[in-house]
Amino acid sequence: MTPNTHPQVLEIHTDTEGTLIERPNRFLAIVEIDDNGIKKQEKVHVHDPGRLIDVLYPGNRVLLRKAENPKRKTAWDMIAGRISGNWILINSAFHRQISGWVLENDIVDFLSNADSILPEQKYGDSRLDYLILKEGKSIWVEVKGCTLAEGRVALFPDAPTTRGKRHLEELINVVDEGNEAAVIMLVLRPEAKCFTPNWKIDPEFSETMLRASEKGVMIFPLQFTFKDNNIYYLSEIPLCFKKPEIIE
Repeated sequence: MTPNTHPQVLEIHTDTEGTLIERPNRFLAIVEIDDNGIKKQEKVHVHDPGRLIDVLYPGNRVLLRKAENPKRKTAWDMIAGRISGNWILINSAFHRQISGWVLENDIVDFLSNADSILPEQKYGDSRLDYLILKEGKSIWVEVKGCTLAEGRVALFPDAPTTRGKRHLEELINVVDEGNEAAVIMLVLRPEAKCFTPNWKIDPEFSETMLRASEKGVMIFPLQFTFKDNNIYYLSEIPLCFKKPEIIE
């Protein structure tokens, strides 16, 4: 099935391709681009705190967009990187729009037909992505973006995240108080067949996610692909928490 048979979620304009030279820190990359036949090295903003080691390595191809603010220190934004013939979205600035599309189009039955969808709501010591009011119930929702996969298993996180662990603990508290909670995992690797927390990189987060699931926090791994400057929704994929071995 080709992407154009799947629902179009979002158009993300890009301006040029380039070759990654280095990533001096997590928010900065140096990329070589071709400017009318002249090779130039440009500073590029990386809007993703993850390690992205299977995407942002020297020599890999990346997609860039010109920054709108001409006074910015970095003239370009990183949009996507190439993995096994696919462009993988690695810019978390678009997660809100993608998750908003999911909720507005009732992609997940558990979250559908909401009376109200309230973004960025404070709960406990955190600000969670959404509060959904539905039939007199409160459903608290957190959104995470997954860009890492090993074989056909999608993994999150790709770097230790105390913030992510705290969000899960807040969702457990939501359930303990008699309300409902969910995690929308935006799986941005189209080859993945299932999702698991990344036990090797962050066992504490992984253990908390497993505990959250057992407590009743709903976890929805939703798979997307990025092609021809468009994000397309593919499907929900299953969880494979306890045995995250490679699926052939």
